[in-house]
Amino acid sequence: MVREGGESVILQSVVTCPQCGFSREETMPTDACQWYYECRGCGALLRPKAGDCCVFCSYGTVKCPPVQESGQSCCTGKFSEKSS
Repeated sequence: MVREGGESVILQSVVTCPQCGFSREETMPTDACQWYYECRGCGALLRPKAGDCCVFCSYGTVKCPPVQESGQSCCTGKFSEKSS
């Protein structure tokens, strides 16, 4: 996967829980939005903030691959409910 400008898409993002501050590096899916993420620190179920397409865009250090590639939301009808 390549971003505009020829740079490689980053697939690793550190997700930080807004409730307890626990952080963990995760690999982002390339074929679906991840709408839910269960914090391993406190068990909170994270959901995207209003206007964001996924938990990585809301709580991660790197935006999701579709946003990196095109600058547009990844919400195209395929969603991932995987929690890590």
